[in-house]
Amino acid sequence: MDYRYIAVEGNIGAGKTTLAKMLAEHYNARIVLEEFADNTFLPKFYQEPERYAFPLELSFLADRYKQLKEMITTPDLFQEKIIADYIFIKSKLFARINLKDEEYELFQNLFNIIDPNLAAPDLLIYLHAPISSLQRNIHNRGRDYEQQIPDEYLEKVQNVYQTYLKQDISKTLIIDISKVDFLRNPDQFAQLTTFLDKNYDFKSHYLAIE
Repeated sequence: MDYRYIAVEGNIGAGKTTLAKMLAEHYNARIVLEEFADNTFLPKFYQEPERYAFPLELSFLADRYKQLKEMITTPDLFQEKIIADYIFIKSKLFARINLKDEEYELFQNLFNIIDPNLAAPDLLIYLHAPISSLQRNIHNRGRDYEQQIPDEYLEKVQNVYQTYLKQDISKTLIIDISKVDFLRNPDQFAQLTTFLDKNYDFKSHYLAIE
């Protein structure tokens, strides 16, 4: 597998972290996991979105930049590959949903200043799932502050990702995971790694996992 830097993305509850961990273990890669648990604004945002959206998005922007900058620019002789469970532009996508127009304009200016300092992933793996599956996963993982996320919010997230994927972006592998469970079905995970190992030349590809 030739990809040095792979990012896994998708809606809330899509299984990004689970797949990123599995890929990192399989390829002996360094793992970059979003540090949302340490963000004190996140539970507050779900309680009062309008009040806490701007500090939440700014804190995520700073944390993601610092984490990716340190990981990507610091080589490791024993683990040359990097697997992340997010891409940096995630900050901009969520800001577009959560911020008022004037706040988003300021946020976008900050984003555009620091974004060029980060390398883009060699491959983006996007996990797509219907809202019902996302809600089931959110319920099963049991984070208290996520239990009341409305379908409408997940639909907004889904739409902003779909708009982003239609642009001329980095090499993208799209997987519909509505009937996929990489953790409990080794054959399905093997289908993915077999595909990655072949290093196909494509810009955007839909991979059907059976």
